[in-house]
Amino acid sequence: MSKMTNRLIHEKSPYLLQHAHNPVDWYPWGEEAFKKAKTEDKPIFLSVGYSTCHWCHVMEHESFEKEDVAEVMNKYYINIKVDREENPGIDKLYMTFVQLTTGGGGWPMSVFLTPDLHPFFGATYLPPEDKYGRPGFKTLLNRIAQLWQADSEKIKLSGEDMTKQLKSYVQAMPSSSATDVEPDTVAADTFDHFRQTFDGINGGFGSAPKFPTPVQLQFLFEYYAYNHRLSEKKEDAQKALDMALFTLRKIAAGGIHDHVGSGFHRYSTDKKWHVPHFEKMLYDQAQLLSLYSIAFQLTREKLYATVVKDIILYLSRDLRHGKGAFYCAEDADSFPTANDTRKKEGAFCVWEMSEIRYLLGEDDAEVFSTQFGCEENGNVDPRKDPHNELKHKNVLFQAKTSEETAKKTGLDVSRVNEILTSCKQKLWQYRATRRPKPHRDEKILTAWNGLTISGLVQAYEALQDPTILALAVETAEFIHNELYISSSQTLLRNYCNGPSNIDGFIDDYCFLIQALIDLYEATFEERWLEWASILQEKQDELFFDTEGGGYFNTSKDKAVLINMKEEQDGAEPSANSVSLRNLVRLSVLLNNRQYAKKAEATAKSFNHTLKKFPFTVPALVASFMLLSKGVKEIVLAGDIENHTLQLFRSTVFQYFLPNKLIAFVRPNGFLAKKNEIIQQIAAQESQTGQKVAAYICENFTCGLPISSKEELEQRLSP
Repeated sequence: MSKMTNRLIHEKSPYLLQHAHNPVDWYPWGEEAFKKAKTEDKPIFLSVGYSTCHWCHVMEHESFEKEDVAEVMNKYYINIKVDREENPGIDKLYMTFVQLTTGGGGWPMSVFLTPDLHPFFGATYLPPEDKYGRPGFKTLLNRIAQLWQADSEKIKLSGEDMTKQLKSYVQAMPSSSATDVEPDTVAADTFDHFRQTFDGINGGFGSAPKFPTPVQLQFLFEYYAYNHRLSEKKEDAQKALDMALFTLRKIAAGGIHDHVGSGFHRYSTDKKWHVPHFEKMLYDQAQLLSLYSIAFQLTREKLYATVVKDIILYLSRDLRHGKGAFYCAEDADSFPTANDTRKKEGAFCVWEMSEIRYLLGEDDAEVFSTQFGCEENGNVDPRKDPHNELKHKNVLFQAKTSEETAKKTGLDVSRVNEILTSCKQKLWQYRATRRPKPHRDEKILTAWNGLTISGLVQAYEALQDPTILALAVETAEFIHNELYISSSQTLLRNYCNGPSNIDGFIDDYCFLIQALIDLYEATFEERWLEWASILQEKQDELFFDTEGGGYFNTSKDKAVLINMKEEQDGAEPSANSVSLRNLVRLSVLLNNRQYAKKAEATAKSFNHTLKKFPFTVPALVASFMLLSKGVKEIVLAGDIENHTLQLFRSTVFQYFLPNKLIAFVRPNGFLAKKNEIIQQIAAQESQTGQKVAAYICENFTCGLPISSKEELEQRLSP
């Protein structure tokens, strides 16, 4: 092995490749490392992170790039690097250990394991030197090595005991309660929590740091849709809608929104959404795309449609693979100029006042700076800039409306908007051509692309722009071609310069199944529904807990210390939340009672959480509402090219109905063979010769055929 590289040089993960030239003798997660640890009786140092993780970069520069630190690591440890986005099952297991033993978590995650992979000490970021009475990374490495050499058997027993305790903790978590959980009560409790924690001034929930929390906003939209017609719930429903819309407006106006480069950053370090952590993640863009599309469907306000287009611009321009599908993320850090040797957070995105004047000219700079809150000495609170990287810099945020800017500058609103559009184009051109771009993690994750397909379909339905749907279709085709093994009907986790050899996890299956159902509804192409059915069968085979209900994170045939179930909805909805919704939708579309039973078992397996802590699982609560309230199936029949049928499609797409399920009658198609209602409608249409009709079906009963757009609007209008 070359002294300049380690074993990670053979990996595909951008995160692992970033560490391939460390002096640390890194191994990827796998049998080679485990065998060496057992043979040499050495502890394992496990480091877990991801390519665009700011503090992962910091720990690398401070420790893993240093020869003296690497010398200790290589002498006393077998060192393993894991990309959490490639191996979420490993990450979840050891992160749970770290959270339970330290009270917190995050990345980079640093865990010391026995050769049998039992954890005995864990932490997150570790500074290189001792500080504030706490041991630094070098001290910790030497101290644990001394303890291991003195009595490794004692540490091994401690690790085994830790695993037993962790397993007991997981198994002891109540998975169900003796009494059934009332869906309306659970939903009301969840809404009450968000109402109490809502920031009525800045939007969002709680204080800094603030995350967009799409799962919470999605729940509020669905709570509104289910309850706004009920007199006793109308006020709460309106409050739910107002909180969600207000938050989306504040996020769109804040610095978390890249006003020049499009898309959204990861989170805001302050409560006003002003100074972000500048990393951009695909899963945030995907879910925010859905939310702003729903906001437009509900309000028809131009602002929300503008943000939808902005996110799609960012996705298609900066994250898209040439053959379709989307990359994971862009880093927060970059070089300020081509001559710099040290990266700084936000360097690609922030501006000094002198730059703005130079690039825009005095007059336009005044208009732009008024609109976006730029100040001579920068607009970043020093308390939000601990490393002094944003001194004299401006993070753009919409400080004023166009009308307010027009009033202050004495210009017409139309002229102000022209100037702002021109200024943003000039600044983007400068950024794109003159500033070094941040690192892009070019992994294509099956799960996150599933979320993106769903976001694109929601955007297509809201805006009805076929180019948006084309992006969704191309993404699905990429996954089918590159990340699906048809012989075994299984998915792979990711693609980076070719498919990985890592099998798909539960979120890969359920997020893609959701996307394929969505894609069927938008295109009426039954190949997507048939593939969703195949994948659901495989998901159930690999991940479903036949004893307790719900889905494990990792396939049941994989040898893992503890196979856990994800229930908490975090940056993304949990796999169980999404799977519950998928099962309900597929049980109706495919007339499959087994799916309905699995949906009920999945919901029941989380009864305790739904009853005691529903606000931690808002996506699960939303899926539970769907299970309890049932699906509104809208069936369209007739010639798909017929003008009236196209009007029906457009009409159905323009409404946000959380329990809406759209189907199209193909007399001899895949769906007709599965769904009795589709069969009956097909037979009826054949007998009567009626060319176009819409049916609204609920509780296994369909209403009379609808033959006009106006009548359909009346039946669907919220």
